[in-house]
Amino acid sequence: MLTTIIGNTFADERGTLSFNNELDLSEVKRMYFIENADLSIQRAWQGHQIEKRWFIAVKGKFLIKLVKIDNFECPSDGLEVRPFELDSKTLDALLVEAGYASSIQALEADSKLLVFSNYRMGEVVDNYKFNPTQWK
Repeated sequence: MLTTIIGNTFADERGTLSFNNELDLSEVKRMYFIENADLSIQRAWQGHQIEKRWFIAVKGKFLIKLVKIDNFECPSDGLEVRPFELDSKTLDALLVEAGYASSIQALEADSKLLVFSNYRMGEVVDNYKFNPTQWK
């Protein structure tokens, strides 16, 4: 399941407050940032059979493409690619349940993506890398 959790902003004479009051991070055990070296780079395709992840653009914009993996040992070539755009101006969060592979590409220079996971590094062996050109 994929869920976009909508953020919002409030502005007054003091400045702007960006928030996401619907985002529940009670399952989170670790976090990290992704900053692609340039706009041509696509971090494709990495998947997790049991790990859940949350993505939030904290600077700039990202295109995140997701594929629901049918078989982690030998996935089908014709799987549907679902694109999502995250923009730091909205503070929307994308919740990606277990069972998906992702492709991550920055759409603006110096973009920064915050990622949360429900497992600590090394807690489970659940990192699958697929051919970067397998799904368009």
